[in-house]
Amino acid sequence: MAEDLGFPWLRNYPEGLPHTIDPDRYLSLVDFQAKFCEKFAHLPAFTNFGKTISYAEFDQKSSAFASYLMSLPGIKKGDRVALMMPNLLQYPVALFGVLKAGLIVVNVNPLYTSRELLGTLKDSGAKILVIVENFAKTFERIQKESSVEHVITTQVGDLLSAPKRLLINFVLKKVKKMVPEFHLPEAVSFLEALQKGSSTSFNPPEIDREDIAFLQYTGGTTGVPKGAMLTHRNVLANVLQTGAWVSRDFEEGKERVMTALPLYHIFSLTATCFCLQWGAHCILITNPRDMKGLVKECAKWKFSLICGVNTLFNGLLHTPGFKDLDFSSLKLTVGGGTQVQKPVAEEWFKATKGEIIEAYGLTECSPGVAANPLNTPWNGSVGFPLPSTEVTIRGEGFRDLGTWVTAGEIEQKTGEICVRGPQVMKGYWQKPEETANVLHDGWLRTGDIGNMDSNGRITITDRQKDMILVSGFNVYPNEVESVLQSMPQVLECGVVGVPSAKSGETVKAVIVKKDPSLTKEEVIKYCRQQLTGYKMPREIVFVDSIPKTPVGKILRRELKDLVEKV
Repeated sequence: MAEDLGFPWLRNYPEGLPHTIDPDRYLSLVDFQAKFCEKFAHLPAFTNFGKTISYAEFDQKSSAFASYLMSLPGIKKGDRVALMMPNLLQYPVALFGVLKAGLIVVNVNPLYTSRELLGTLKDSGAKILVIVENFAKTFERIQKESSVEHVITTQVGDLLSAPKRLLINFVLKKVKKMVPEFHLPEAVSFLEALQKGSSTSFNPPEIDREDIAFLQYTGGTTGVPKGAMLTHRNVLANVLQTGAWVSRDFEEGKERVMTALPLYHIFSLTATCFCLQWGAHCILITNPRDMKGLVKECAKWKFSLICGVNTLFNGLLHTPGFKDLDFSSLKLTVGGGTQVQKPVAEEWFKATKGEIIEAYGLTECSPGVAANPLNTPWNGSVGFPLPSTEVTIRGEGFRDLGTWVTAGEIEQKTGEICVRGPQVMKGYWQKPEETANVLHDGWLRTGDIGNMDSNGRITITDRQKDMILVSGFNVYPNEVESVLQSMPQVLECGVVGVPSAKSGETVKAVIVKKDPSLTKEEVIKYCRQQLTGYKMPREIVFVDSIPKTPVGKILRRELKDLVEKV
């Protein structure tokens, strides 16, 4: 397929890897889950806080949840369900319950502020919200402005065994005071939903592989939050593509996965779905920021796979006890979200005797696009296109379907990376103009700049022009700037990313004061009420003016040069 476009590099594809996969192998993600839950029924599927559920229990509970959702008044196939929780046993149960009911999952970061949550709920039109009680107060503040008709609340320990369930829920609520008082009188508890759903017969709706499975929100290339419409086929294709990449090393029913990245993030979400086809046992980490706790969990299990971002790997390497663990079972470490730094990759290899395999993807691609072959030392590239994936470099004139960089000049040219394959999204939810800006004849403009050598190896040289990447999460300057600009004491502002050894990049705000008495502490306090932690400006600089174009657009390159001098 790619050779027809003038790309002979397929002849040099990594040895032993298939060029293509069959994206229509399964009818849907529901069909996919059902087959493997039956095949691995008695094997452990997920463990969290010491409680393990088998594949059979996972299937049964998700069906019960689906049955409950389908019984709710006013709910029909294709309606959206927002899930707002960290990695708990409830998450995969709710996730596949939503899919089994023919509904669409809207993943929400549980650390969102009320403003951020409302934006996602309003844009998606979510009718149902499943939320951990710890964050229910966030929703209560904007409930009347949202489209949500049904609320299901859960406590952290709800699916644990009785003594531990009661203890954890009591400690979090009464001792640690981690559950702010909230008032949602119409809400139903997760356990009640499961009970009601299990008491009725489950009559699954017809689900097609082209049906939308997820609205996965991203800033894309413009910074305006948009829901990438990922179909069942999109995600299944990426699961099969990544499965083909590691199929030589993984064994059915024998793999353990340390799931530290949050499941609401597309990287972790697809990786977890990928693990089902191996009958893998996923250890769900609720709070990966607790590095000491994460190392303790790692010590309990001889895990064979861990996915992460540079920040996570670096944090583990600097946590006492990690380097003393038994890594004899570790087969695969995958790095994504942001480039893994060479010193971190080298230190990881020294500690674990395994390489971090760097991969490349974006939400719009479900997310995987390319990866290095297994056991590849750090080389600064993101590897080769996954099976059934075409990647090419586009020069000027993409909007007018301009010329491609040809095979003969591919090593000399740098341009926008474009992708075509079964994992590429259907488009942006209710945003036809935004969709038309990035999708042309099945090709996706990634907004990332890079090059490809004659063997097909891809190197990213620049990212979406304005985006800041903090620990693998996208931060778009215009969102942070709009919050800063809403401060009465701010005349104008600009936001850029600056290098950080800890998180890859951090947010730096440059502000022109309207009120001379404005302080950095006031700015931080204001932002904390409006922005999730990773979007928060970590550095604030006050200046007399912001460099701009004649039409008023911020000159970010000049702004970066300015902050480097301050």
